[in-house]
Amino acid sequence: MNLSLWIAAGLLAAVALAGGITKTFVPKKKLAEAAGGGWTAHASVGFVKTLGVVELLAAVGLILPAVLDIAPVMVPVTAVCWILLMVGAMVTHLRDGEAKFVVLNLVYLALAAYVAWGRFGPESFTS
Repeated sequence: MNLSLWIAAGLLAAVALAGGITKTFVPKKKLAEAAGGGWTAHASVGFVKTLGVVELLAAVGLILPAVLDIAPVMVPVTAVCWILLMVGAMVTHLRDGEAKFVVLNLVYLALAAYVAWGRFGPESFTS
C-alpha cells in the first residue's frame, strides 16, 4: 500500500507541476486557445498566475515533506487541498460545458482522496 500511495502522490505531483508551469509561465492568451483553457477568458492574469504558483506548491507539498522527513503530515494536508482545488476546477469546467475535463479532474480528485486517506490513516508517516 505504501508503494501505491507513493505512486499516486507522484502522479499528482507531476500533474500539479505541469499545470503549475503552464499557468505560471504561458501567456493567458495562449492558454485560452488551448483545449480546456476557455475558463481563462473569465479570469484575470493575476488569478491564473496565482493558481499556477499554488499548483507548483502542491507539487512540492505532495513529495518533499515525506522525502526530507520534514513535517511529513503536509503530504495528506496537501492532498486535501488538492481535492478542494479539483472541486473548483470541476465547477469551472462544468460551467463552460467541458465534461471531459470534469471527468479528468474527478480522477485527480480520487487520487488525492486516496493519498489523503492513506497518509492520514493506515500508512501514516508518523506511525
